Amino acid sequence: MKKENRGRTSKIDKLPAEIKSQLALMLRDKQYSQQSILKEINQLIKDAGLSDNAKLSRSGLNRYATRMESMASQIRQAREMAEIWVRKFGEEPESDVGKLVIEFIKQMTFRTTLQLGETDEVIDPEVLNQLALVAQRIEQASKISYDRERAIRDELVKKAAKAVEEAAKANGNKQEDVLKLVQAVYGIN
Repeated sequence: MKKENRGRTSKIDKLPAEIKSQLALMLRDKQYSQQSILKEINQLIKDAGLSDNAKLSRSGLNRYATRMESMASQIRQAREMAEIWVRKFGEEPESDVGKLVIEFIKQMTFRTTLQLGETDEVIDPEVLNQLALVAQRIEQASKISYDRERAIRDELVKKAAKAVEEAAKANGNKQEDVLKLVQAVYGIN
């Protein structure tokens, strides 16, 4: 069961944006140990003239790093899943399964965006870029799917109208009567 917090602001949440950005960069760069990150960030806090109470503890940094890695992992998983589905069904989904996949990816992107928005932390521009790319690809796939369905419907209507016209002519109906019939049935002019 997930532990709910009371929404208390952490020390990291209270840090100036420049220090939080540096912290995020260092956490992403795997060459730094948490101990060296802690030392560097606490030095930045001191240099910024913040009180000693603003300095991070080892456990606080670890909790933050764990939370950030969990969010990054969810984003990576969502991105990988989207890539797998696109490879499996193509950029141009042609079926109800393709539409379902598009909706699933939209929901995952929306949930990820909401989760990122729940914190006051600096959002990695790479994460924003990936979310934007996913959204763009979803919209492209939706538009392509819609355009394809519309073209198929239009082609079917034209073929059906032509078949009705030919059948009516074969039965000896007048041209204007056939035209009115086709227009009425298929809503075309």
